Amino acid sequence: MFFKKKKPWEFIASSEITPETHYVNRRQFMGASLAFAAGAALRPTGARGAVERLGRLQEPEVGDVTYGENLRDELNSYEQVTTYNNFYEFGTGKEDPVRNAGSFRPEPWTVEVTGEVHKPGTYSVEDLAPPSMVEDRIYRLRCVEAWSMVIPWRGVGLREIISKVEPTANAKYVAFETAVRPAEMPGVRRPILDWPYREGLRIDEAANELTFMATGLYGRDDLPNQNGAPLRLVVPWKYGFKSIKSIVRIAFVEEQPYTTWKASAPHEYGFYANVNPEVDHPRWSQARERLLPFGRRETDLFNGYTEMVEHMYRGMDLSRWY
Repeated sequence: MFFKKKKPWEFIASSEITPETHYVNRRQFMGASLAFAAGAALRPTGARGAVERLGRLQEPEVGDVTYGENLRDELNSYEQVTTYNNFYEFGTGKEDPVRNAGSFRPEPWTVEVTGEVHKPGTYSVEDLAPPSMVEDRIYRLRCVEAWSMVIPWRGVGLREIISKVEPTANAKYVAFETAVRPAEMPGVRRPILDWPYREGLRIDEAANELTFMATGLYGRDDLPNQNGAPLRLVVPWKYGFKSIKSIVRIAFVEEQPYTTWKASAPHEYGFYANVNPEVDHPRWSQARERLLPFGRRETDLFNGYTEMVEHMYRGMDLSRWY
């Protein structure tokens, strides 16, 4: 008898998905987030200021329950996923993106593909993620700030896009850039980071079966503006800042590309940024995480996706992932 092997994104039970209808402890959660955002005007500016603000972030007062293996009997909400996130182009507070992204226009949208590819050009979202290829995947998200969620994304595997543009043998890395629109993105009017936001992956990481280009979430075809509309990367075994949002450029290059957080604070944020509970951030532990909104758990190596990704890092010094 033939048994179909489940994909890694199929192991998370439906009971673990953050549903649209269930919403818990919102008042406490919002209070903590707004208190953090309210002090932004008094804090340092520029990249150093952004790093210092991150360092001062306090754990939201959302409960202190520790669960066992069944970590998600209590559920998050669709509203939480779309109202609590980092997107500095719209502000440094967790609720700044949803508050400030209403005027952002994700249509029409094109992505410029350049570098070591046989088919460079300007592509629409539909070119890169045709509706016939779109699928749903459930992934854990682990933020470098030591909080986590489970999110059902909609989109296509990045390997499908790579296949479409046909990289040359010289392509060793893939570099990504976020849009910069000062009129629509108030965060880029300040030198919080070196805009545009840039990220990158090694070519084998980009082509890994897990790496995903999201175009929607929760079964919806369109991403909310605050979550990276209309096209964002999802790399579930890496810290969340690697999953760049609102992508306008993809370049296939020979050398390791510039990445924004590594350039801003190289002693704290590295190129690889693989989730590793044994490698602490210089200013906080990564051994445990806040399972938003109401739990805590031990952090898993590679965020629980070890079987699918560990082969790419054999021989590397695990203590130097930052």
